[in-house]
Amino acid sequence: MKEGTSGISGFAGYVPPYRVSLEDWCGWTGNSWEKTRAVIGDGFRMPGPDQNAYTMAAEAALRLILEHEVDPQAVGYLALGTESSTDNATSGAIVVRGLIDAALAARGLPPLARDLEAPEIKQACLGGIYGIKGALRYLQVDGARRSAIVIASDIAEYARGSSGEPTQGAGAVAMLMENDPKLLAIDLLRSASASRYRALDFRKPFSRYCGQERLAGRRLHDFPVFNGKYSTACYIDETIASLDVFFARRRGARAAYYRDLGAVFMHRPYDRMPVAAWTLGYLFALAADGATGQAELAEYAAAADVNWQALLDEMGESPDLLGQALEGNLVEEPFPLAARVARSFRAAPAYRAVVTEKMTLGSRVMRELGNLYAAALPAWLAAGLEEASETDVDLQGKDILLIGYGSGDASEVLVATAAAGWRVAAAKSGMTAALRDPVDLDAVEYAALHDGSSAGMPLQEEVGFAIDRVGTIDTLRLQDTGIEYYRYREEGMASARTRT
Repeated sequence: MKEGTSGISGFAGYVPPYRVSLEDWCGWTGNSWEKTRAVIGDGFRMPGPDQNAYTMAAEAALRLILEHEVDPQAVGYLALGTESSTDNATSGAIVVRGLIDAALAARGLPPLARDLEAPEIKQACLGGIYGIKGALRYLQVDGARRSAIVIASDIAEYARGSSGEPTQGAGAVAMLMENDPKLLAIDLLRSASASRYRALDFRKPFSRYCGQERLAGRRLHDFPVFNGKYSTACYIDETIASLDVFFARRRGARAAYYRDLGAVFMHRPYDRMPVAAWTLGYLFALAADGATGQAELAEYAAAADVNWQALLDEMGESPDLLGQALEGNLVEEPFPLAARVARSFRAAPAYRAVVTEKMTLGSRVMRELGNLYAAALPAWLAAGLEEASETDVDLQGKDILLIGYGSGDASEVLVATAAAGWRVAAAKSGMTAALRDPVDLDAVEYAALHDGSSAGMPLQEEVGFAIDRVGTIDTLRLQDTGIEYYRYREEGMASARTRT
């Protein structure tokens, strides 16, 4: 790692206790457990009625500050990446800052610095990565003597009975960013971006809230407007586009880079989605590598009974997903011939080296988390590095790719390298510990919590951050309608009660 680099020095994660087993969910809904387990995962978490993206972000950030002994007065940049905000004026990072200050005061610690930048960043699931890039730029320019904290926090919820229902999730990941980092150095000069407007991909228009009443203990439903297979097509197309930009800047053999890479972590809405995109990316790399790479690709094409020239022609085109969508044709597979070859490629020996071995770290934890939107990639990265530190996986001297994606859509590629002594910081990530002591919900409890009722929920101690009440005043003198007020209680100070 070069002297003077910037990057990540530590992680801390938080997920709410309420867990839905996808095996149980399949039994309730009649869905196939075999298919759900293979494609999506094992479970997901749900926020309690008094939690939101801000309370979860504050939980993760407080853990980060305490676990890594961060001086609150040295933090000059606090960014929140989320698409689950509850205010369209105030930055959610300001709310989180207030919650953290209250918790620090309760512990007799100083608050975060007054001269703190606190932006909120929204671009669907890419907000956390944009937050990382913003923190790096801050540290390398006017914040050189300070530290930064980036938090990704989101709630993924879908209507019951929809195709997105098993991909729900909730949680937050906080990242300590510093110059001369203790965990990962990130080189912005090697990063790559790609973006394109997709219109019908995955949206959250304001009109969805019409007719919903905001009450304490009942969150507004934030169900997205989405077109599942079209959204998957957008994810694959934009990820391949950002990788193409990355390799064009890097130059050199592309397929060899896939094989030599230490690990890759991507936006992960569900278990199989990043695997599909990364697999196709390798096939596109072979096509771009000239005669040597194309010879290998031709073998996979022949095994899949795909015409070689037709495959190359398809890979050389940029599909007009938006144009077709506006004509009423939602493309479900942007590269159908390449997808057929990818399915055949899974049986090849190279698949394990290029795909399985690069994407295994942290995958067990991620199968329990569900979709965390902006927090999905940071959570996978934290869990993967924690596992690598525990299992003596050697990442020193190897590139680690971070590939983010935000529906709508945009994709980012960041290149990281492990710092000297990275295992010490990685062991503190705490993603495995964040999964402990879940409250497993039955069908009735799940339906009630999903629909906004807290009646009959299991007993829980009120420890940490929570929404205390929601304002209802609307007079000429004072207005606070819809504004959330919070409380913080340290462990040992709270009494258990039943939510009714």
